[in-house]
Amino acid sequence: MKTIGILYHPKKETAGILAGKLKHLIESRGINVWKLSAWEVEEAKKQVNGTELILTIGGDGTILRAVQTIVPEPIPITGINLGNLGFMTELNVDEVEVRLNDLLEGKGWIDERYLLEAEIVSDTEQKSKKFYALNDVVLARGSVARVIYVEARINEELLTTYKADGVIVATATGSTGYSLAAHGPILYPQSRELLLVPIAPHLSSAYSLVLPDSAVIKLTPMTYHSTTISIDGHINSNISSNTEVKVQHSLNTVRFLRIHPQNKFYSSLEHKLKGKT
Repeated sequence: MKTIGILYHPKKETAGILAGKLKHLIESRGINVWKLSAWEVEEAKKQVNGTELILTIGGDGTILRAVQTIVPEPIPITGINLGNLGFMTELNVDEVEVRLNDLLEGKGWIDERYLLEAEIVSDTEQKSKKFYALNDVVLARGSVARVIYVEARINEELLTTYKADGVIVATATGSTGYSLAAHGPILYPQSRELLLVPIAPHLSSAYSLVLPDSAVIKLTPMTYHSTTISIDGHINSNISSNTEVKVQHSLNTVRFLRIHPQNKFYSSLEHKLKGKT
């Protein structure tokens, strides 16, 4: 490898310290390294060209910010966990230095994950906006504590109008996140299927749907008070009633460079769900 990027959680002192230490160790092997806060997305985007590996230091949230930095580039990510769960991270702090050489030599395997593409089409604006999500796209009530109505169509066919706190469209990667908290199922990480999960439905459809990767989901809020759209929990904005949000599989993917065996997902799932490392 010639160039490696390090993105760290700026609010965790230990993340910044470890980032500096790893930068020094990697540079001592003759490899170029750039280091930035994971919150400096626009600045990090300028460094992506020519980068062959991204190391993230923090938790799953840090990885989600890294994804916004690199997409659509197919740069692999290896996450170092300083958080509690770390479903997407690969290494704990105490094993980083031991496994560092393996990473630098390109050992391990590539774990490819599917992305969502969300297109927001406003009835008052001529241009649409596109976003990418590794975990989920969420339409939810805003500052007003009232349910919202969301019309849901799948491949142009009307499914239902949810009366709920919101609706989640999640990937398999996101099935262990907000979707799980809303009683959605857990999918195997490399699954291509999509999840459609209502949040706290009230006298409305309460079931979750597992949809094929070919599904095109259109969600339209139909309420007079504010609705919020959230992309992976980091990109958030208000949208008005009758704004169409189209969610489908992206042609882009996210690649993780893994060191641990491929079957570790099952062996670690119960521990992580109970908050253990």
